Amino acid sequence: MKHIAILASGTGTNAENIIRYFSNDKKAKVTLVLSNKPQAMVLERAAALGVDAFFFDRDQFYNTGEVLMMLRRRETDLVVLAGFLWLVPVELIHAFRGRIINIHPALLPQFGGKGMYGEKVHRAVLESGCTESGITIHYVNEYYDAGDIIFQARCPVLPGDDADTLAQRVHALEYEHFPKVISQLISNL
Repeated sequence: MKHIAILASGTGTNAENIIRYFSNDKKAKVTLVLSNKPQAMVLERAAALGVDAFFFDRDQFYNTGEVLMMLRRRETDLVVLAGFLWLVPVELIHAFRGRIINIHPALLPQFGGKGMYGEKVHRAVLESGCTESGITIHYVNEYYDAGDIIFQARCPVLPGDDADTLAQRVHALEYEHFPKVISQLISNL
């Protein structure tokens, strides 16, 4: 059985979707959810689904190595970032090289980088005049949204779209594809 850990900063809808997807899977299971925000809804969602969920602070992530130690103690095979907004420390990237992935709510390399998340991304897509958007699932490296691309899915930007309507179509792609891509990656570990 492969162990998946999810790092998230917000509401946790993608995390919940992934937990549910693997709840009856024979080859993998989400065994840990970690958040850098003590009041993040993702912690409640994970606990309600029977997954251990913990808060960590900046010192535990960047200085003491506690997050890395917890991932190792839990025998984590794959680290999944699902709405996690901090840059991952080099030590964690090296320890899980090729086994940390992220999802971004746009088609990278456009509309990525520090500060490009959530509604900001969707507004930037709309302001650019692009006729399509989508999702990018990529490996995590030392830079925001710059790791090798694993998978992309596209959706149209429609006349009259605002950030919310575009976000709804992008979220639908996330829910559909993220768990499937994780499953494929787990099969190759």
